[in-house]
Amino acid sequence: MPVQLTYPGVYVEEVASTSRTISGSSTSITAFIGRAKRGPVNEPVRVQTFGEYERVFGGLWSESTMSYAVRHYFLNGGGDAVITRIAAKDARKAKLDKIGKGKNITIELSLEAANEGAWGNNLRFRIDHEVADTQSDLFNLSVYDSSTGVIEEYRNLSTSNNSSRKIDQVLKNESKLVRVTGTVPTAKPGAHTAPGQAQTIWTDDKASTKATADSGSDGAELTNTDYEGKEADKTGIYAFDKVDIFNMMCIPPVNDTTDIFTATLTKAAAYCKKRRAMLIIDSPKVWKNKGDAKTGFASFNNMAVENAAIFFPRVRMADPLQENRPREFAPCGIIAGVFARTDAERGIWKAPAGIGATLKGVQELSVKLTDGEHGQLNPIGVNCLRTFPVIGSVIYGSRTCKGADKLASEFKYIPVRRITLYIEESLYRGTQFAVFEPNDEPLWSDIRFAVNSFMNGLFKKGAFQGTTPAQAYFVKCDSETTTQDDINRGIVNIMVGFAPLKPAEFIVLKIQQMSEQK
Repeated sequence: MPVQLTYPGVYVEEVASTSRTISGSSTSITAFIGRAKRGPVNEPVRVQTFGEYERVFGGLWSESTMSYAVRHYFLNGGGDAVITRIAAKDARKAKLDKIGKGKNITIELSLEAANEGAWGNNLRFRIDHEVADTQSDLFNLSVYDSSTGVIEEYRNLSTSNNSSRKIDQVLKNESKLVRVTGTVPTAKPGAHTAPGQAQTIWTDDKASTKATADSGSDGAELTNTDYEGKEADKTGIYAFDKVDIFNMMCIPPVNDTTDIFTATLTKAAAYCKKRRAMLIIDSPKVWKNKGDAKTGFASFNNMAVENAAIFFPRVRMADPLQENRPREFAPCGIIAGVFARTDAERGIWKAPAGIGATLKGVQELSVKLTDGEHGQLNPIGVNCLRTFPVIGSVIYGSRTCKGADKLASEFKYIPVRRITLYIEESLYRGTQFAVFEPNDEPLWSDIRFAVNSFMNGLFKKGAFQGTTPAQAYFVKCDSETTTQDDINRGIVNIMVGFAPLKPAEFIVLKIQQMSEQK
């Protein structure tokens, strides 16, 4: 009771509702991993436009296949991405040292770029003492990135341990360009001089300090070790452990001539299965025709998993960095974008394939397949991209890597696997309210109501087979699913079944002449 009942009259008490609502999880957040021009390393960053990607990771870069894949993703309807930049072990951060003039002074302040890469070689910084009290230990710092024109300004900084504006902490929390490296000096650094005649503060080496020549480096090409990372350190693909959810993963090729290593793809597929996500695999560059694809797919046999799908062939698109001349690209970013677009327009239960699954921006495919050639690849689980007159280039296959006819897998089709993952993720998140609740019929009733409501919502949207809820799905949580032994061990068992929609791959028209009626 909210209050003690003392006087005669009416009392109002608000009673909390016991009904719970299960909201559907996301369906098309796509994880990308690879090289980038700049940005945090092994720290996933969520972006929702390519403009955001440009601000954080530097935009298109000829050395980064990931940058193009992300652009293709947003071009084709993607709206949410999580980016993890990885760098080679020999990549270095650019160094910026202000040298003092005193007899016993060597370095007054040592800074370094916020993250690895040659981009940091374009940084400069300037210190001035234009503060209210020039006798204090306060000073101002300006940092300039000549490659982007971005200037960061920090006023009233200090080198004192007791100051709330201590320079190393301020830069760590606020700067996207630099960090303090080494020991913070005990005294405030000296101010830079005014620029010389016909110069600016950012072109005069006495008015600002530039990065040490070639101290920042992008490093060598990435290896399978860089992509795979270490689970304990949350690096490589395991960096995505730092994000709450993603639904698809794309690992663009290492470069224009080197594909992602099969061992890396195998680990990524296993990781995606653990995270209830789909891995979108690019066909190897060496697949130049139907025969290459048919024989080459055998090397993926150890990846016959339901949480991965492979697409062939590659595509040719305009490259903005090469005067929009056509260039061959891996299609994973495009595929993920079409998945996201289909989810938004039709629902996750609709196969992201067919004449509506157009590949925007694609000028032509690297291999033009005939119906007969397609007919040899589809039954083994290779999803083909096709070009048709008027329609253009489209995705024309929707099978998982376990989609070969001879495997007879229940997760043969991509939409069946994806809606299963969607339901699993949504119910996993939506039933958290039941943890530590009294394990008896009132709780089971709440669970049944919540799960039934969620499944019925999907049924009404057309996500399942059947014309009635009883034909489409069932939810069971009672004394039959949860025995007394389960109760003693703190377990609640919930059984959920559904009849998934499966895509119509083959449309058979039977045409017969009618005999003249007598």
